[in-house]
Amino acid sequence: MDWNLISMLHSMSWTALSVVIMLLLMSVISIVLAVERGLRYSVARNQSRAFVLQVAAALDDGKLDDIISIAKRNKKSHIAAIVATGLAEFQSAPSHVSGLEMIDAAERGLKRSVATIHAELKRGLSGLATIGSTAPFVGLFGTVVGIMNAFRASALAKGAGITTVASGISEALVTTALGLLVAVPAVWCYNYFTSKVEGFDVEMENSSMELVSYLVRRGVRKTSLP
Repeated sequence: MDWNLISMLHSMSWTALSVVIMLLLMSVISIVLAVERGLRYSVARNQSRAFVLQVAAALDDGKLDDIISIAKRNKKSHIAAIVATGLAEFQSAPSHVSGLEMIDAAERGLKRSVATIHAELKRGLSGLATIGSTAPFVGLFGTVVGIMNAFRASALAKGAGITTVASGISEALVTTALGLLVAVPAVWCYNYFTSKVEGFDVEMENSSMELVSYLVRRGVRKTSLP
């Protein structure tokens, strides 16, 4: 027998080949998810930095409309989305309500926005977690089926030596190795991106508190703002 991967794939049963194809599809999906999330988080980080630099002067001057306009130009920024939502809720409050009610409206809007953005940032991570946790078992299933076929072939070929069983088992173990090869990067990416999302959550919470403090300092009634 030629002990190389291509020859092993050619000699595999349809069940084992199906497992290999499934694992390859899972690998492609995990790569696509990892690349998409990586680009999404990179854009969010870059736009958030740009937003913070651009909005500093408008905050000092109390130009809320300008702040919202800057936030709209940085749509992928989690911080910009939080600030824009809070200011929009504050400005949309009726003029006859008390200042405390206006601040409460802004806080409710901020909480909803944080929850929404958090869910969007986590989108796709469950897919990485699923692939990372199930790929080894899919590979193990292929290995079990391959070993069963190897021993069945050995039993049918009376007098066959250890070579027949060994070659069948080696082919079966390919699926286990492939399952681990798919699972390990998926788990690494999931843990890495999860830590990124946790960092974004902290930034959003801090931005929410700072925005509420800013609105209080500027005056709780819209009429008091310049």
